[in-house]
Amino acid sequence: MSLGKSRLDRFIAMHCQISRRDVRLMLAQGQVLVDGVIARDIDEIITSFSNIVIDGQIVQANTPHYIMLHKPIGVVSATKDEQHKTVIDLLDYTFKAQLHIVGRLDLNTSGLLLLTNDSRWSEQLTQPMNKVTKRYVVTLENKLTDDYIDAFANGMYFEYEDITTKPAKLTIISEYQAEVELIEGRYHQIKRMFGRFRNPVMALHRSAIGKLQLDNELAVGLSRQLTDNEVSNINN
Repeated sequence: MSLGKSRLDRFIAMHCQISRRDVRLMLAQGQVLVDGVIARDIDEIITSFSNIVIDGQIVQANTPHYIMLHKPIGVVSATKDEQHKTVIDLLDYTFKAQLHIVGRLDLNTSGLLLLTNDSRWSEQLTQPMNKVTKRYVVTLENKLTDDYIDAFANGMYFEYEDITTKPAKLTIISEYQAEVELIEGRYHQIKRMFGRFRNPVMALHRSAIGKLQLDNELAVGLSRQLTDNEVSNINN
């Protein structure tokens, strides 16, 4: 759902099929409530989630939803798929048809996946200019060395796209496992970066987006709604 903004008078005129002149009269008579408050200003800006009541009739009462899912391996990040179970199939919410995915995970990648009906919020998290960090735990086939740290920090040139990846932070956890932090998400980027060392990725798990970490108590395949604090502070 788009969180597009609109002027209140335009919204009422379109919804009620009346003139702007009549809208001004309705506002002057206190017939319009916006989020429970009598609206008087024709220039008031509303969004898709503003609660609008006109002459006692609810005309808009959309609710924003923000979902954290612990995505399993083998489930596709899509709303529909003829071959695989989708992340939407895992949800048990009456509003799940309204949701879209915020930053997809590959079929064989597990971990934190966000879904919402608030497009403005999802755009803030996915726009490269906002530099939202995504954190992954990567398990490799071969041993890691300190050479990986500098290579990831310096960025790698991908000839196919003719781009150099932005600096990424790699922290070695153990001989075969590392934590990687990215602010972008090129196609199979992590697998391709380790591919430069001829080191196949055996498992890939997203543990955090911005300040939001995957809930340790959330079992694989389960989901929960985010708290207001998580929604507002994820990228602060």
